Amino acid sequence: MATALQELTQQRLLLQLEYQTEKEAFRKQTEEMGLQRKVKRGDAWWPLRMGKSYYNSLNQLVVEVFRQGGEDEIEHNFEFGRPVCFFTSDTSGSSQTSQTSRTSHSSHSSIHYFPFTATVSYVDGDRMVVSVPDNGQLIDVQSAENVGIQLFFDETSYKMMFEALDRVMKAKGRLGYLRDLFYSGGQGGMKAETFSFAPMRFPYLNRTQEDAVNKVLRAKDVAIVHGPPGTGKTTTLVEAIYETLRRENQVLVCAQSNMAVDWISEKLVDRGVNVLRIGNPTRVNDKMLSFTYERRFEAHPDYEMLWAIRKAIRELRAHRKRGDEKYHQKMERLKERAVELEVRINAQLFGEARVIASTLVGSSSRLLEGQKFGTLFIDEAAQALEAACWIPIRRVSRVVFAGDHCQLPPTVKSIAALKGGLGKTLMERIVENRPETVTLLKMQYRMNEEIMRFSSDWFYGNQVESAPEVKYRSILDLDIPMTWIDTSVFSEYSENSEYSEKSAQPLFHEEFVGESFGRINKAEAELTLLTLENYFKKIGKERILEERLDVGIISPYRVQVQYLRRLLKKKEWARPFRHLISVNTVDGFQGQERDIILISLVRSNDEGQIGFLRDLRRMNVAITRARMKLIILGDASTMTRHPFYKKLYEYIEAL
Repeated sequence: MATALQELTQQRLLLQLEYQTEKEAFRKQTEEMGLQRKVKRGDAWWPLRMGKSYYNSLNQLVVEVFRQGGEDEIEHNFEFGRPVCFFTSDTSGSSQTSQTSRTSHSSHSSIHYFPFTATVSYVDGDRMVVSVPDNGQLIDVQSAENVGIQLFFDETSYKMMFEALDRVMKAKGRLGYLRDLFYSGGQGGMKAETFSFAPMRFPYLNRTQEDAVNKVLRAKDVAIVHGPPGTGKTTTLVEAIYETLRRENQVLVCAQSNMAVDWISEKLVDRGVNVLRIGNPTRVNDKMLSFTYERRFEAHPDYEMLWAIRKAIRELRAHRKRGDEKYHQKMERLKERAVELEVRINAQLFGEARVIASTLVGSSSRLLEGQKFGTLFIDEAAQALEAACWIPIRRVSRVVFAGDHCQLPPTVKSIAALKGGLGKTLMERIVENRPETVTLLKMQYRMNEEIMRFSSDWFYGNQVESAPEVKYRSILDLDIPMTWIDTSVFSEYSENSEYSEKSAQPLFHEEFVGESFGRINKAEAELTLLTLENYFKKIGKERILEERLDVGIISPYRVQVQYLRRLLKKKEWARPFRHLISVNTVDGFQGQERDIILISLVRSNDEGQIGFLRDLRRMNVAITRARMKLIILGDASTMTRHPFYKKLYEYIEAL
């Protein structure tokens, strides 16, 4: 069996492979991809309107930018902490020369990149605040025409992950102990240590949630809360954190994404816990902002004095006179005073907070330098690369993982790295090596029993049950909770069909739209919306609006999602219900639920090719978003060549 060091060395090599793949993809995208495609992918905003620039409370120079051009059906990929770069696009085709300029042939435009990297501070709708280097280069951007902004290659996250792996490989002491424990198999060898005490009772939790909290409290080294869809993982985790804070002064809470950090932070704040959020939230509202480090820093009584000193430093720099002998003395005095105030404010903010919350990569923030914690909680741990989890683990003596390795995996772009095992998470590794540390939550509160049953059988060994209050929930009397509309029965080419496209292909055939977008099936998109319209007619407009019945339309392919959004906008019948209908990819619906879910599978071909729909964890997420009604649209003759979809189709047909 491979040792921990061999396994970690392998991880590092695979991460290097992923790094090279992503860097190369970024280079290609920058050099070859047309501007419009970048905008459509959500990786660029163009054209931009530049807003005001100012120094924020962290003394960073920031600039506001606004997206223009009505791209609201395009989900963008900008979020706090992501690196970005500014560019100008000369759409007339005249070429600008610079060491970073690239010609984008597909859109007949020359793109010129400004020679500095900036960072997203926060995004709210079509407004973004970006922190930029304070070296005078922003003026060039503000005075240029046709300015855009695009995501830049995220070198920093990789740097942090490589450093974390190197540190773990060399580690002695507690970090070395945890490494060896996580990597050694359960037979013989090391055991995960626990405290022993009588189980505590929590009247508002169910039995498996109660077991999970007790297991977390007893764990000296590691505990895992495995939460299938709808089983109240967040509720359990919040309770475990709350109880841990009765025993420890402060804990660190991390997650892979900003959204997951926001979610758990918000629930803790609702519980009355003092949370300090490092980094800015994805949803910019007063409640979320109120517990961010930046807002708290600004609200501190000493902040005004610090602001005045920083302003004085900037003015002194700007108006420095030649031969001013006292310049350095003045500057040093002001800087010392500023540092003293900053240290005092930080000491108070961190001293008062019971929970420090950040993304995994964000836990490497200079604000946390030298900080140690008793316990680290990692939420959505099954979506995080192993290397990212090691970043905060160095600060703690025990770890609690929460997540579900039967739902969305981490994103890995390199196929070779994926085959080599980079997609295997630290949580999965511990589930295999240390099954005694895992508690499976078994009572779900979201879905009608028949929607839940298939997922429970296939993914969770038939161990998940439905709470009595949701078991028979449905919208219409005698409704069948799950239906599969088989598009292969419509697939003959027909001149008269309202879905007909003038094409030699069968009507419901998929079309390929390029590497990054995948596939589209226009006729299936039309049928999806027609199906929803007919179902809405059965329910009745008044009831839908009165009960606020919400709908999710899911497709695994981004181009299908965008096409569905455009179609939906044109549909007159949908106008009154628009606020109740959301269309997104599977990843976009992670952690969410809706009364009615429609899934457009897209794939329809003679070879039975289903591409990344072979990753069944994605499908598990898609089908378990529905509370009361699930409608799948797809070509059964294509999909059922795969055993999972065959079983699913047969299960639905038998209802």
